[in-house]
Amino acid sequence: MDYLPRQVESTLVRAVGEFPAVVLTGPRQSGKTTLLRHLFGSSHGYISLDLPDVRAAAKLDPRGFLQHYRPPLILDEVQNVPELLPYLREAIDHERAACGRFVLSGSHNLLLMEKVSETLAGRTAVLRLLPLAWAELDHRDTAALPWECAAERPAELAGVSSSTDPWARIVRGGYPEVSLDPQRDARLWHASYLQTYLERDVRLLRNVGDLTQFQIFLRSLAARVGQLLNLTALARDLGIAVNTAKAWLSLLEACHQVVLVRPYFSNYGKRLVKTPKVYFLDTGTLCALVGLHDAEPARLGPMAGGLFENAAVVEILKRLTHHGKSPGLSFWRTSTGHEVDLLVEHAGSLVPIEIKATATPRAEMAAGIRILREALGDRLGPGYLIHGGTHRLPLGPALTAWPLLGM
Repeated sequence: MDYLPRQVESTLVRAVGEFPAVVLTGPRQSGKTTLLRHLFGSSHGYISLDLPDVRAAAKLDPRGFLQHYRPPLILDEVQNVPELLPYLREAIDHERAACGRFVLSGSHNLLLMEKVSETLAGRTAVLRLLPLAWAELDHRDTAALPWECAAERPAELAGVSSSTDPWARIVRGGYPEVSLDPQRDARLWHASYLQTYLERDVRLLRNVGDLTQFQIFLRSLAARVGQLLNLTALARDLGIAVNTAKAWLSLLEACHQVVLVRPYFSNYGKRLVKTPKVYFLDTGTLCALVGLHDAEPARLGPMAGGLFENAAVVEILKRLTHHGKSPGLSFWRTSTGHEVDLLVEHAGSLVPIEIKATATPRAEMAAGIRILREALGDRLGPGYLIHGGTHRLPLGPALTAWPLLGM
């Protein structure tokens, strides 16, 4: 299988040229090892700390290990040997001015970040690689999201190719092994991925005594994508403690399986404590959890709106994350039910986005944006209606319909 360029490449290369160490995190099977070996295979040595004998050697004599494997060096799955990080700091400080000496990868965000912040603060850049974005799969120029363009030229409001079924792509997901090989049994792949994830990562990060109950929690969470996440009600329905539900949710965030999007308030502290929405970072994982394995049942089923919204939110998140930007995502909702699905912080303003699975977008579908604009005025930038069709259309003043396939 030919190598597929990733959006994060330019940011990663720049970081390696500016920092003594660079950390690349992301879920298992998102392509971290392939990316690092493609970009730096000719300039850096490569060591996988996933191998038991290598891991044991690094733990037994970390200083000797680093003296034997001299930089520049790629250390894969470095979270397996956190004892190595203080000695990496020592090696970095010995030649502090030298850049790109260590490139580290890891699959567990919170565990790895805790160790990095303790030992490599000021010495490392941290980037994240998520599953393949649709623009990457289509080999499209990924320089900017619609609102990042200085101006929209008439040519940019043309249609996009309709050869790809967005629902087939949603069901299949973005992990390279399954998304790049149409002959691969996606149902079997995702089932195996979830089983491996449960057995390996969950037990490694937290002592989850009842894996069956955790799996039920995971599936229940998947059924709530795009909705306000009431953990207290969810815990009550499953017969588990609220603190257990919170711990399990944090575990899923640490393993790059889910992301929380919080409601918008001008008071950031208030934003943090209000009820969030949950989205899965891979739509294939999400569909597998709710038992959807084909495009038509996904398109026509009761979860169609939530699945499409999840896909749109995550595509925006991937683009921002892969370019090294802080996503700055939120949503807006009033007590009377008015809502804007997504707000993106950009250039000092907020970009309002409505997300509809329809292939026939209409201006009235973005009524929430109009109401929010009355409240926020100039703080709100031009709005977008992301839809399931193939055309980019002006829908009125400061509102454009934009197909998900063209993001």
